[in-house]
Amino acid sequence: MKQPLIIILFMGLLVHQANAQVVLNKLKQKAEQAADRAIDKKLSGKQNTNTSGGGNTGSNTGNSSNNPSNKGGGGLISTPPDVNQNLADAEASYKTKNYGEARYAVQQAMLGVEMEIGDDILKSLPETVLGLPKEGESDQVTSTGYGWVGLTIQREYLKDDKQLTVTVANNSAWMASYNMYLSNAGYGQTTGGEQQFKQIKVKGYRGVIEYDESSGYKISVGLGQSSIIVWQGVNFANEQEMMKAAEAFDIDGIKKKLGEQ
Repeated sequence: MKQPLIIILFMGLLVHQANAQVVLNKLKQKAEQAADRAIDKKLSGKQNTNTSGGGNTGSNTGNSSNNPSNKGGGGLISTPPDVNQNLADAEASYKTKNYGEARYAVQQAMLGVEMEIGDDILKSLPETVLGLPKEGESDQVTSTGYGWVGLTIQREYLKDDKQLTVTVANNSAWMASYNMYLSNAGYGQTTGGEQQFKQIKVKGYRGVIEYDESSGYKISVGLGQSSIIVWQGVNFANEQEMMKAAEAFDIDGIKKKLGEQ
């Protein structure tokens, strides 16, 4: 008798729970895409509702002279979901046929794994690039935790008016633009006699470099089927300097941590 999909998922995850990368691959293979899309739609509706509500609350606070304004509090503690605990919760919920809670717990486990991988990638990035120190407080890892969609890892490097931002992401819009550029080996665009973008290679990976007078340089490199790494440079002297900045990163290592082929 064929085992339900969720049981197969639990078994694979529990066997490899000590290895975050292997857990992620199992989750990616077994995630139910149709269910994820439905959940994303519901979450989007909730986010829109919360945003609207937040605006109303802020308006009411500003109009009331009796309400004190917040002067401190320390914010929230960054605590990724506990992968092992959520897997245990999912298994227990499934056994009692509480499928909604089981699915929620599996998704929280996915979120926890992705956050761990994001933190691992941030730790592997260089501390400085061409004399630009990292802005540690600006490090970001965000993820929806639903079917490996929306994981974004970002770091900024800054000195005076020179800035480099690197972003590793699973972003369908970015990948679509990137693939369009690569669809024709000779594809390029010029405006006013100046080339706006062209194809390049960064450490053996095919990529695209762009330049805009207002935003500076941008390099995009695809990592496998679904992930992309993007560098944006402001006030870089020229194309060669921007290329050196991108080459300071371990692209092979980042790709491996993401589980891309």
